[in-house]
Parts: sequence; C-alpha cells; structure tokens
Amino acid sequence: MGGQFGTPSTNVPMSPPGSYTPLLDPNVVRPSPVHAARSEVMSSAMSVTSPMSRSVTSQPFNPPADEGRISVSIDFGTTFSGVAYGSSRIAAGKVQQILHWPGSFETFRKVPTCLLYDDHGRVLAWGLEAKNASPVPGTLRCEWFKLFLEPKALRDESTVDQRLPRLPPGKRAVDMIVDFLSCLWEYAKEQITREIGVVADLDAADVWLTVPAAWDAKGCDIMREAAITAGLVQASRAGDRNWRDRLRIITEPEAAAVHCAHLTNLHHLKPSQNFMICDAGGGTVDLAGYKVIGLLQNLEIAEIAARSGANCGSLFLDLRFRELVSTLLADHPSHLDQASLAYFMHAFSETDKLAYQGESDDDTIFHFTCFNTDDTDDPSVGLINGELAIPGNLLRREVFDPVVNQVLNLIEVQLKQISQPLDALLLVGGFAGCEYLFKRVDAQFGQRIKVIARPSDADTATARGAAQYGLARRPLVSSVIAPRAYIMKVKLPAETEDWHKRPAYIRENNAGVPICENRLQYLVAKGAILRKGQRIKTKFCKFSATPQDRTFEAVLYTSDSEQIMRYTDEGACTELCKWTVDLGSLPSFQQQASIPQPNGFYTNFELGLSVDSAEVRGVLIYDDQEVGDIVFDFLA
Repeated sequence: MGGQFGTPSTNVPMSPPGSYTPLLDPNVVRPSPVHAARSEVMSSAMSVTSPMSRSVTSQPFNPPADEGRISVSIDFGTTFSGVAYGSSRIAAGKVQQILHWPGSFETFRKVPTCLLYDDHGRVLAWGLEAKNASPVPGTLRCEWFKLFLEPKALRDESTVDQRLPRLPPGKRAVDMIVDFLSCLWEYAKEQITREIGVVADLDAADVWLTVPAAWDAKGCDIMREAAITAGLVQASRAGDRNWRDRLRIITEPEAAAVHCAHLTNLHHLKPSQNFMICDAGGGTVDLAGYKVIGLLQNLEIAEIAARSGANCGSLFLDLRFRELVSTLLADHPSHLDQASLAYFMHAFSETDKLAYQGESDDDTIFHFTCFNTDDTDDPSVGLINGELAIPGNLLRREVFDPVVNQVLNLIEVQLKQISQPLDALLLVGGFAGCEYLFKRVDAQFGQRIKVIARPSDADTATARGAAQYGLARRPLVSSVIAPRAYIMKVKLPAETEDWHKRPAYIRENNAGVPICENRLQYLVAKGAILRKGQRIKTKFCKFSATPQDRTFEAVLYTSDSEQIMRYTDEGACTELCKWTVDLGSLPSFQQQASIPQPNGFYTNFELGLSVDSAEVRGVLIYDDQEVGDIVFDFLA
C-alpha cells in the first residue's frame, strides 16, 4: 500500500443402524419453567491518498415497496439447517417453516447439513438421504464443513480442530457450502410453492442468511458469494441491477433475539429491560445482550454489549464421546472402524445427549449397543454381551463438563461486558434442549438473573427470527456494538511523540516535511455503538501523476483489542481486506484529468464504510451521493 496521511477525527465511533431420528422433532425442545480528515502540507511526490476528515450518516433501511414480497430465511447450521418463510399475504403474515424433507415421511423442523459425494465430487444426496446412506465404496459423506469458515481457520488451516473430518480431495469448504445451499434452495422453492398453493415469485424473494456471531467480515463475504453462486438470489427481470441486495446476512443471536422479542409473553419483559440470548447450536454458541426499546407493532431492540461466540456447540459433545469410546475400546479394534464409531455416536446423539441430567445420573449405567457382533465381552472396559456400558459420572467428567464449562465461561464473560442489570437469559438452539446444560446455567446464574428460560420454538428461533426480520420491512435491531475495531494504516506528519517512540518510522517527503509511516487511524473502535445502516464517511485526497492513475488502494485492518494503538507494531492487527476504488467516475477527477498538468493533480473524495451486524461494505461518495462501489479483496 502506498503512503497516506491525515488527521484523526474525534467523531469516530469509539461456530446395525436403526432408523434416523434427528433431534428436531417439535416435541423434543420444550419450554422450560422460568426460574422464578486533511493536512495542509502535501507533496506531489506522495502518490497516494490521505484520510482527511470523517463524518457519520445513517442510511435508512429501504426494502422494496412490494409489501407482499416473500421473505425466506436460511439457518445454515453446522449440524442441521432450517428454512422459514413468510409474506404479508400468506397466513396473515405469520412465519411458516418447511417441515417435510426428502428421505422421510415424518416432519422435521430442520434437516442435517450433510452431503454425499461420488468419487468425482458429484452430489449424490443431501440432507436426510445423505445422512441415512449406508457406507458404499466410491462414496463419501461430508458434514460439519461450516466450521472451516471460522475466522482462525480461514487464516491458518492448522488451527482447524483436528477431530473434524478432512475435506474431500479437490473440494474446498466453500464448494461444499455452495453444493449444499444449491440443493437446499432448489427444494425450498419447490416446497414453498406446494405449501402456499400458488406459484410464488421466489426469484424476487428477499433471502436472509444467518451466520455465527464470531465470524468476521471475511467469513461473511465468503458466505455471501457462496449463496449467490448457489442461486439464492438472481436478477428477476430485465434491468434488475440491485438483485444482490436482496441477500442479507444476519448474525444468529440477532435473528434469535428478534424471534424471542416477537413472542407475546417474552417472559414479561418491558421496554427498557435487558435480556441476553445464548444461541447454543450444533457447532457454535453465540451470545449477545439486548435492550427492549419497543414491543408489538413498534418492536425495537438494541445491542448493549459486543456479541461473542466460540466453537463449543453440541457437536463437540459427540466428538468427545467418540474419543471416550476409542479410549475404552483401544484394545478392541473391531469396534473402532468408521461404521462402528458412527453407530455409537448416533445412539449417543439421538438419546442421551439431550436427556442426560448430570450429577443425578452419576450412578446410572448407560448402555450402547455395538455395531459389530464379534468380540462382545470384556467386562474390564464395560463391554458386556455386545453392549458398551459407560457410567454416568464418566460421561459427565469426560464428555459433558468440558463443553458445558466452556459455555458457562462464555456467559460469564458476556455478563461482565454488560454494565446494566440483566432481566432475562434466554437459551435457544438445538443444544439448548440439553437438560444438563440448562440445569448448570440455572445453577450458576439463577441468583443473578431473574428469568432463565427456553422460549417456545427455541430450536428454530434463528430461522424464524430472520424471516420475521424480513417481514418487518424495517430494522428491528436499531443499533449494534462493534465487536472489533476497523483501522487504516496511514502516513501522518511526524509529531513529538513519534520522534520519541518511533524515529525509525519517520521519513522526509520531497517537500522536506517529516512524515511518520506505519501509523494507525481508527475508523471504528471496538465497542462503538453503531446505528443500523450507519455509514462512517472519511474524506481522502489522492495524488495522480497522470490521468491514467485513477485507482485508489488501501488496506483495512481489524483488531480484537480494546487498546487504542498508534503504530502497526503495537498489537495484533489482522489485515482484513484491500480496498480498491476506481475514481474515474468522479466529476472532480474527470475535470482535473481533462486539463494538462505535468506535475500531476489531486482528487478529493469520500469513502463510506458501513459496518452492519455481520458485514463490512463500502461505497464511493460524491456530493453526498453514492457514485460507485468499493471492491473489497479479502486477504488470506
């Protein structure tokens, strides 16, 4: 990146086989009882941009005028995915869910996030049909690929949990996401059309896609491009230039909060009261705190602390259970082949994982039938008559407690970030149906939080809330807290502090002005309160040696640190993306370029940065009007 300088502004906002029965039956998860800027010195030799000043504007949420347009939400989960939809013209505006899926005559609120490939990487089956498929030579079943988009995994593949299956040869995680979303979307369009009884214009639908709270803008950008490649949105008519805008990304806890706030009882929460969402899913657990601003027709909620999350969902109970079985049966390899381990995990996941009670089950022996009928007895490891017997206290110590403790620690950290009294803690997501998790949360936080509960439809709160958000045609979450800082690397005139702290960074430009390189300028500080649609505008000045020099490039950094850093070497800053802006469409550039100027010329312009709940977007601004997009090239 080339040099740039400017003056910081003070108004910067500072995740033998029996019949398959997923954990998604409507009766599984039940509501639980409530626990009652510009410098004057510039040189033509500095052929880059200078941040000059910054202002903030709010852009209104402007959905299409057609109030009857269908809103479809996709809760793309690590282990299960769901689809909900609604329209003001369908079922009196109430959100509907897809309950019928290929591969079963039963109804399920979600479908396994699972794919079956052949040797050539072609999709043979998806969802229930892929999950239930028997092992066949030349086929490969793939699951849990969503976790490869977690921020650390995106930047360093060695950080991927080694217990997760490797990706199939020739496939990237994003390829599998595209494959799954393509299958899911094609079926969803057919099923929605069948259910509403009319031909629905789903090519013009608004589509809401949920992502974990801990994902950064790069993961969200990959998810957006995957969804577009999968065909979730497309041009619906000639001249439809804004079709990409019909795809909206929303964080999982934000969607779940909207669902919970729509419940008429909402556990008696009133305006000005605060609640926390703990969205405990298959792969991730996401947390966010909200204040109720208005209810019913005037529903509005606002974030009161930066959201957080980690990979400690119910899947990690399964992985720890597999490790325990492998340890117990280490001397019995006939029970450790892929089919046998899958059978043990299936039995655990479908029965004991949610029903397990904790200490009260310490003396209970849990029996798991072996898939392999050979080698049926070794009482020393609990192998008796073709069953593996595991004491409850061993399950608690080796499987449940390590994962549940991580969830409890996440809640504690989130509570410390909320400086206001918390009136309710609402647990949603499939993992919220785990009785032991709920019991531990209640025991640890029941004295500090008046209401701890699982709302109705807790396991599908994310999908339903995202659809409800779309139906509202306005921002229901009025403000968010920036979960990280967004920073630019700049060059600024050297100050006394720079001479004392970083003299090696100081260079004189061609005009003889001392310039300090490697300075940081904050566009958004971690913890800043941002209105929905708010756009932070920054003025720049670019020097062009010739009229062909019309491209501005810069690098946007992020930091999870609350420390305000002055230099690039002071803390952990991560390169998020490169900004590329073509200034050729600006009237000011065109005017300057049309005049012969042997010494080059300067162009003043503004960039607008919008940090939504999940995404970072940018536009080129002239006379307060958007005149072009900023291309974000997300960096590895």
